[in-house]
Amino acid sequence: MSPSKNLFQEINYHLLKDEEPSKYLNSIINYKEFQIYPFNMLYELKRTEQSLRYHPEGNVWNHTLMVVDEGARVKNKSKNVSAFMWAALLHDIGKPSTTKVRGNKITSYDHDKVGAELSKDFLSEFTNNIEFIDKVCYLIRYHMHILFVLNKLPFADIKGMKKYGDVYEVALLGLCDRLGRIGCNRAKEENNIKLFIEKCIKN
Repeated sequence: MSPSKNLFQEINYHLLKDEEPSKYLNSIINYKEFQIYPFNMLYELKRTEQSLRYHPEGNVWNHTLMVVDEGARVKNKSKNVSAFMWAALLHDIGKPSTTKVRGNKITSYDHDKVGAELSKDFLSEFTNNIEFIDKVCYLIRYHMHILFVLNKLPFADIKGMKKYGDVYEVALLGLCDRLGRIGCNRAKEENNIKLFIEKCIKN
């Protein structure tokens, strides 16, 4: 087995077994393998800053580690734990290439769509399990829909989200995404997820 495939298997093990996968992930991020494709996609998260207004925790890697740990706490609620945890790890993989800094404003428009494509490229390096890859990509593609739906934004595609996958899985990942940041209001975010599911069911 190649070093990169071995690393993929090790990451998979810790994502599925650890109570706090962030500890392992943070211990390996500076491995030389992370300078090489496709792991460099994850390494770039360290170099990608976010708006401190929404992400006091700092760069995308810090946020990702927090989301992964939130995911580990609720993963047994998922119908596909492996796809769910890999989606948690890769959910913002589209941010490095979409992040723009304009003065004091930092945006990452379409990072969900770009991330879905990049996650497909990433996972295809290690597995030919199309069903698994599709489930991960689906979750990443729609992980921003909690925000889109609740704020009635034009980017919301409830029909597509319901057609291609499971709204409840999106809600679970979305909750982890919202909780994976410093200063979040857990009760408020949990209530928002309930409202999101209600709106999706009605449409």
